Amino acid sequence: MSTIHHCKIIDIPKISSDKGSLSFLESNSIIPFDIKRVYFTYDIPSGAERGGHAHKEQHEIVIAASGSFNIIIDDGNEKKKIFLNTPHKALHIVSGIWRELNDFSTGSVVLVMNSGLYEEQDYIRNYNEFKVEND
Repeated sequence: MSTIHHCKIIDIPKISSDKGSLSFLESNSIIPFDIKRVYFTYDIPSGAERGGHAHKEQHEIVIAASGSFNIIIDDGNEKKKIFLNTPHKALHIVSGIWRELNDFSTGSVVLVMNSGLYEEQDYIRNYNEFKVEND
């Protein structure tokens, strides 16, 4: 069974110069899985919350491409709040972990990479169901 201790911050390489900074990602190297799907959320209204689900099988990488936000990860027994505010740090969320995102700064962009294609049956969207499956 997965715990929040399996979720890790990943340092993304950052190359900086007087022209700006560049960071890059590679499947099965920096990212510990094959990337099958990428999406991003933006224009997030003040006070909004995102996430509110767990994946049965898929892993995710979450990056604050712009701005900042909190991610609360929860394994059913323990919770942890993680603050993301730079595009060269990512959070690897393993399968079986509930996640909620909140406290978005103005202009935040959340970049997410998944280990699988979109499959509704991989989602647990009800927290009580999640708790039952993780007891």
